[in-house]
Amino acid sequence: MIDDVLGIPDQLRDALWRIESARLEPADAAGLIVCGMGGSAIGGDLASAALGDRLTRPLLSVRGYGLPSWATPEWAVLCCSYSGGTEETLGCFAAAEALGARRIVASTGGALVDQAREGGVPVIGLPGIFQPRAALAYMFAIATEVAALCGAAPRVHTEIDAAAAFLGERSDALQARAAELAAELEGKIPVLYGADLTVPVARRWKTQLNENAKLPSFYSELPEADHNEICGWNEIASGAGLAALFLEDSDQHPRERLRTELTAAAVEAGGATAVRVETEGETRVARLLWATMLGDLVSLELARLRGVDPLAIEAIMDLKKAMEAR
Repeated sequence: MIDDVLGIPDQLRDALWRIESARLEPADAAGLIVCGMGGSAIGGDLASAALGDRLTRPLLSVRGYGLPSWATPEWAVLCCSYSGGTEETLGCFAAAEALGARRIVASTGGALVDQAREGGVPVIGLPGIFQPRAALAYMFAIATEVAALCGAAPRVHTEIDAAAAFLGERSDALQARAAELAAELEGKIPVLYGADLTVPVARRWKTQLNENAKLPSFYSELPEADHNEICGWNEIASGAGLAALFLEDSDQHPRERLRTELTAAAVEAGGATAVRVETEGETRVARLLWATMLGDLVSLELARLRGVDPLAIEAIMDLKKAMEAR
């Protein structure tokens, strides 16, 4: 798993090549809906954040069995399922067909690719050598490139390529920082806070801590959390075992930075641990991917400290079996 995370720079480059090889035709759309679950869905969230105000049409993620009621045939639908067997994504694929929307698939195979081939839907093939959550670089790059093909944003492939080089250069530093953060979080239940660019990154940290480190963890968003959630930290006992980690960005709104500072102080005043991490990189793409890669490494370091196998996902598989039996 560590090798997979450290391989993100090469995966980003390979993803761009695979998208080019798929020979997708540009076609304007009202916007892009990215359908998926877990690690297959987060790419859409990260793409939307990385593109930021360069988005000229909506780009949103759908985690569920169907499309929004307001969706029209003018929308493009990107169905992402690493395995190709995710039942929710298959439901969205069928819903997009019924709607008459343009469909694109990103997957390694399975029923999703079979149905796509039968329906003449273009497929961006993924390498079948990862845990689904480790294919993040592919899902991110595909979402950004498909958004450009739909006319929802400009292409950022040069930024992705530059970010890949930057992450490769920062590999050792990222591992060292991950070890420091894991030591601060060990024995605690993390609550991850993001703002603007780092909101989907906080979500990614949360899910990686869940799956890799087998930790209950949660994520939230500033400034919204300052209008409700902050009250939950005021009277917290120091022995509650919670830690708040704030993901900050060098280009965030100055009032968001002030809120982070004050919220972290409130957390510490309540007796809990507060940790602040600032993104590194010149572009939104680089900073977002740097913070995401760091979170993946933190989750694996915590798995090591806790003596748990990051590959094991019995709880997920048991639930899937229970669903199939009903």
